[in-house]
Amino acid sequence: MSNGTQSVDRAAELVTLVVRAEGPISFTQLVEQTGLARSTASRLLQALERNGILERNHEGLFRGGALFAHYANRFDRVESLAAAAQPMLERIAEETDETVNLGVPSGDTVVHAAQIDSNFILGATNWIDVEVPPHCSALGKVLYAFDALRLPKGRLEARTASSVTDPAVLETQLEDIRREGYAVTRGEVEDGLDALAAPVRDPRGRVIAAIGVSGPSFRLESAHRKVGELLVDETDRLTRILTRRAHKEATG
Repeated sequence: MSNGTQSVDRAAELVTLVVRAEGPISFTQLVEQTGLARSTASRLLQALERNGILERNHEGLFRGGALFAHYANRFDRVESLAAAAQPMLERIAEETDETVNLGVPSGDTVVHAAQIDSNFILGATNWIDVEVPPHCSALGKVLYAFDALRLPKGRLEARTASSVTDPAVLETQLEDIRREGYAVTRGEVEDGLDALAAPVRDPRGRVIAAIGVSGPSFRLESAHRKVGELLVDETDRLTRILTRRAHKEATG
Protein backbone atom coordinates (compact mmCIF):
# COMPACT_ATOMS: atom_id res chain seq x y z
CA MET A 1 0.00 0.00 0.00
CA SER A 2 1.42 3.39 -0.96
CA ASN A 3 1.84 6.12 1.64
CA GLY A 4 -0.73 8.24 -0.17
CA THR A 5 -3.36 5.51 -0.11
CA GLN A 6 -2.56 4.70 3.50
CA SER A 7 -3.07 8.35 4.48
CA VAL A 8 -6.42 8.47 2.70
CA ASP A 9 -7.55 5.29 4.47
CA ARG A 10 -6.49 6.66 7.86
CA ALA A 11 -8.22 9.98 7.24
CA ALA A 12 -11.36 8.16 6.12
CA GLU A 13 -11.30 6.10 9.31
CA LEU A 14 -11.12 9.27 11.40
CA VAL A 15 -14.03 10.84 9.52
CA THR A 16 -16.08 7.67 9.92
CA LEU A 17 -15.51 7.57 13.68
CA VAL A 18 -16.48 11.23 14.07
CA VAL A 19 -19.61 10.96 11.93
CA ARG A 20 -20.81 7.75 13.59
CA ALA A 21 -20.13 8.92 17.14
CA GLU A 22 -23.21 9.75 19.22
CA GLY A 23 -21.74 13.18 19.96
CA PRO A 24 -18.54 15.21 19.54
CA ILE A 25 -15.48 13.05 20.15
CA SER A 26 -12.09 13.89 21.67
CA PHE A 27 -8.66 13.66 20.14
CA THR A 28 -7.66 11.06 22.75
CA GLN A 29 -10.66 8.86 21.90
CA LEU A 30 -9.80 9.02 18.20
CA VAL A 31 -6.22 8.03 18.84
CA GLU A 32 -7.29 5.14 21.06
CA GLN A 33 -9.90 3.84 18.61
CA THR A 34 -7.69 4.05 15.54
CA GLY A 35 -4.39 3.08 17.10
CA LEU A 36 -2.68 5.92 15.22
CA ALA A 37 0.34 7.72 16.56
CA ARG A 38 -0.71 11.00 18.13
CA SER A 39 1.44 12.94 15.67
CA THR A 40 -0.16 11.15 12.68
CA ALA A 41 -3.67 11.63 14.00
CA SER A 42 -2.98 15.30 14.68
CA ARG A 43 -1.64 15.88 11.17
CA LEU A 44 -4.61 14.17 9.52
CA LEU A 45 -7.18 15.91 11.70
CA GLN A 46 -5.65 19.30 10.93
CA ALA A 47 -5.92 18.56 7.19
CA LEU A 48 -9.56 17.49 7.61
CA GLU A 49 -10.27 20.70 9.53
CA ARG A 50 -8.62 22.89 6.89
CA ASN A 51 -10.88 21.39 4.23
CA GLY A 52 -14.09 21.79 6.22
CA ILE A 53 -14.66 18.06 6.61
CA LEU A 54 -14.28 18.13 10.41
CA GLU A 55 -14.33 20.91 12.97
CA ARG A 56 -13.89 21.33 16.72
CA ASN A 57 -16.49 22.75 19.08
CA HIS A 58 -15.80 25.14 21.96
CA GLU A 59 -14.59 22.20 24.08
CA GLY A 60 -12.09 21.09 21.45
CA LEU A 61 -14.11 17.99 20.56
CA PHE A 62 -14.39 16.88 16.92
CA ARG A 63 -17.62 16.84 14.92
CA GLY A 64 -18.67 16.97 11.28
CA GLY A 65 -17.56 20.16 9.57
CA ALA A 66 -19.15 22.79 7.39
CA LEU A 67 -18.89 20.59 4.31
CA PHE A 68 -21.32 18.07 5.82
CA ALA A 69 -23.70 20.84 6.82
CA HIS A 70 -23.51 22.34 3.33
CA TYR A 71 -24.28 18.99 1.72
CA ALA A 72 -27.20 18.28 4.05
CA ASN A 73 -28.62 21.76 3.57
CA ARG A 74 -28.39 21.51 -0.21
CA PHE A 75 -30.05 18.10 -0.18
CA ASP A 76 -32.87 19.42 2.01
CA ARG A 77 -33.35 22.40 -0.31
CA VAL A 78 -33.63 20.16 -3.36
CA GLU A 79 -36.13 17.89 -1.61
CA SER A 80 -38.19 20.89 -0.53
CA LEU A 81 -38.07 22.39 -4.02
CA ALA A 82 -39.15 19.09 -5.61
CA ALA A 83 -42.10 18.85 -3.24
CA ALA A 84 -43.17 22.44 -3.98
CA ALA A 85 -42.81 21.84 -7.74
CA GLN A 86 -44.84 18.64 -7.85
CA PRO A 87 -48.24 20.27 -8.59
CA MET A 88 -46.70 22.26 -11.45
CA LEU A 89 -45.01 19.18 -12.87
CA GLU A 90 -48.32 17.34 -12.73
CA ARG A 91 -50.22 20.14 -14.47
CA ILE A 92 -47.62 20.36 -17.23
CA ALA A 93 -47.70 16.58 -17.68
CA GLU A 94 -51.50 16.63 -17.88
CA GLU A 95 -51.44 19.39 -20.50
CA THR A 96 -48.70 17.88 -22.69
CA ASP A 97 -48.74 14.11 -21.96
CA GLU A 98 -44.95 14.30 -22.33
CA THR A 99 -42.07 13.67 -19.90
CA VAL A 100 -41.62 16.52 -17.43
CA ASN A 101 -38.48 17.15 -15.37
CA LEU A 102 -37.26 19.43 -12.63
CA GLY A 103 -33.54 20.14 -13.09
CA VAL A 104 -31.21 21.80 -10.58
CA PRO A 105 -27.59 22.92 -11.03
CA SER A 106 -24.90 20.86 -9.34
CA GLY A 107 -21.28 21.74 -10.00
CA ASP A 108 -20.97 22.03 -13.77
CA THR A 109 -23.95 19.87 -14.66
CA VAL A 110 -27.71 19.45 -14.25
CA VAL A 111 -29.26 16.99 -11.80
CA HIS A 112 -32.79 15.78 -12.49
CA ALA A 113 -34.48 16.11 -9.11
CA ALA A 114 -37.96 14.95 -10.14
CA GLN A 115 -39.71 13.47 -13.16
CA ILE A 116 -43.18 12.63 -14.37
CA ASP A 117 -43.20 10.09 -17.18
CA SER A 118 -44.89 10.49 -20.54
CA ASN A 119 -48.32 8.98 -21.04
CA PHE A 120 -47.23 7.77 -24.47
CA ILE A 121 -45.63 4.40 -25.10
CA LEU A 122 -43.08 6.22 -27.22
CA GLY A 123 -41.77 8.88 -24.85
CA ALA A 124 -38.60 10.27 -23.37
CA THR A 125 -36.46 8.14 -21.08
CA ASN A 126 -36.12 8.29 -17.31
CA TRP A 127 -33.59 11.11 -16.92
CA ILE A 128 -32.99 10.63 -13.19
CA ASP A 129 -29.25 9.92 -12.69
CA VAL A 130 -28.58 10.31 -16.45
CA GLU A 131 -25.80 12.77 -17.23
CA VAL A 132 -26.36 14.98 -20.26
CA PRO A 133 -24.03 17.80 -21.37
CA PRO A 134 -25.92 20.94 -20.29
CA HIS A 135 -25.28 22.68 -23.62
CA CYS A 136 -27.25 19.91 -25.33
CA SER A 137 -30.31 20.14 -23.08
CA ALA A 138 -33.05 22.71 -22.65
CA LEU A 139 -32.70 22.54 -18.86
CA GLY A 140 -28.97 23.16 -19.10
CA LYS A 141 -29.32 26.05 -21.54
CA VAL A 142 -31.79 27.78 -19.23
CA LEU A 143 -29.37 27.43 -16.31
CA TYR A 144 -26.54 28.75 -18.50
CA ALA A 145 -28.66 31.66 -19.73
CA PHE A 146 -29.44 32.88 -16.22
CA ASP A 147 -26.01 32.24 -14.67
CA ALA A 148 -27.05 29.26 -12.54
CA LEU A 149 -24.32 27.24 -14.27
CA ARG A 150 -20.88 28.40 -15.36
CA LEU A 151 -20.44 28.47 -19.12
CA PRO A 152 -18.10 25.79 -20.49
CA LYS A 153 -14.84 26.81 -22.13
CA GLY A 154 -13.55 25.71 -25.50
CA ARG A 155 -15.13 23.51 -28.12
CA LEU A 156 -18.29 21.74 -26.94
CA GLU A 157 -19.10 18.04 -27.17
CA ALA A 158 -21.30 16.95 -30.06
CA ARG A 159 -23.89 14.32 -29.17
CA THR A 160 -25.64 14.58 -32.54
CA ALA A 161 -25.19 16.49 -35.78
CA SER A 162 -27.53 19.13 -34.30
CA SER A 163 -25.52 19.69 -31.11
CA VAL A 164 -24.08 23.17 -30.66
CA THR A 165 -20.28 22.95 -30.51
CA ASP A 166 -19.31 26.60 -31.03
CA PRO A 167 -19.39 28.68 -27.80
CA ALA A 168 -20.28 31.78 -29.81
CA VAL A 169 -23.39 30.08 -31.20
CA LEU A 170 -24.33 28.97 -27.69
CA GLU A 171 -24.00 32.56 -26.46
CA THR A 172 -26.41 33.72 -29.18
CA GLN A 173 -28.90 31.03 -28.17
CA LEU A 174 -28.66 32.10 -24.54
CA GLU A 175 -29.53 35.67 -25.53
CA ASP A 176 -32.64 34.31 -27.28
CA ILE A 177 -33.57 32.33 -24.16
CA ARG A 178 -33.31 35.40 -21.96
CA ARG A 179 -35.52 37.30 -24.40
CA GLU A 180 -38.13 34.57 -24.90
CA GLY A 181 -38.12 33.28 -21.33
CA TYR A 182 -37.67 29.63 -22.27
CA ALA A 183 -35.26 27.34 -24.14
CA VAL A 184 -35.86 24.95 -27.03
CA THR A 185 -33.60 22.16 -28.22
CA ARG A 186 -34.14 20.13 -31.37
CA GLY A 187 -32.37 16.79 -31.57
CA GLU A 188 -29.27 18.06 -29.76
CA VAL A 189 -28.85 15.26 -27.25
CA GLU A 190 -30.53 12.55 -29.33
CA ASP A 191 -31.85 12.57 -32.89
CA GLY A 192 -35.59 13.08 -33.00
CA LEU A 193 -35.86 14.33 -29.41
CA ASP A 194 -37.10 17.86 -28.70
CA ALA A 195 -37.12 19.60 -25.33
CA LEU A 196 -38.18 22.91 -23.81
CA ALA A 197 -37.47 24.44 -20.38
CA ALA A 198 -38.11 27.59 -18.35
CA PRO A 199 -36.43 28.98 -15.22
CA VAL A 200 -37.50 28.81 -11.57
CA ARG A 201 -36.32 31.71 -9.39
CA ASP A 202 -35.76 32.11 -5.68
CA PRO A 203 -37.19 35.05 -3.69
CA ARG A 204 -34.15 37.16 -4.65
CA GLY A 205 -34.78 36.61 -8.34
CA ARG A 206 -31.88 34.19 -8.85
CA VAL A 207 -32.52 31.18 -11.07
CA ILE A 208 -32.17 28.05 -8.94
CA ALA A 209 -33.77 25.40 -11.17
CA ALA A 210 -35.61 24.78 -14.43
CA ILE A 211 -38.67 22.78 -15.43
CA GLY A 212 -38.60 21.07 -18.80
CA VAL A 213 -40.66 18.98 -21.18
CA SER A 214 -39.14 16.45 -23.59
CA GLY A 215 -40.53 14.13 -26.21
CA PRO A 216 -40.35 13.02 -29.85
CA SER A 217 -39.97 15.83 -32.37
CA PHE A 218 -42.95 14.67 -34.41
CA ARG A 219 -45.23 15.42 -31.43
CA LEU A 220 -43.54 18.50 -29.97
CA GLU A 221 -42.23 20.51 -32.92
CA SER A 222 -45.62 22.01 -33.81
CA ALA A 223 -46.32 22.96 -30.18
CA HIS A 224 -43.07 24.66 -29.15
CA ARG A 225 -44.60 28.07 -28.46
CA LYS A 226 -47.62 26.65 -26.64
CA VAL A 227 -45.47 24.42 -24.44
CA GLY A 228 -42.93 27.20 -23.85
CA GLU A 229 -45.63 29.59 -22.66
CA LEU A 230 -47.11 26.87 -20.45
CA LEU A 231 -43.70 26.29 -18.86
CA VAL A 232 -43.21 30.01 -18.24
CA ASP A 233 -46.64 30.25 -16.59
CA GLU A 234 -45.98 27.29 -14.31
CA THR A 235 -42.42 28.25 -13.37
CA ASP A 236 -43.61 31.77 -12.58
CA ARG A 237 -46.27 30.23 -10.38
CA LEU A 238 -43.66 28.16 -8.56
CA THR A 239 -41.45 31.22 -8.12
CA ARG A 240 -44.35 33.09 -6.50
CA ILE A 241 -45.00 30.17 -4.16
CA LEU A 242 -41.35 30.04 -3.11
CA THR A 243 -41.36 33.80 -2.53
CA ARG A 244 -44.51 33.67 -0.37
CA ARG A 245 -43.10 30.74 1.60
CA ALA A 246 -39.83 32.57 2.25
CA HIS A 247 -41.68 35.71 3.33
CA LYS A 248 -43.86 33.68 5.69
CA GLU A 249 -40.82 32.00 7.25
CA ALA A 250 -39.02 35.32 7.61
CA THR A 251 -41.97 37.00 9.38
CA GLY A 252 -42.67 33.99 11.59
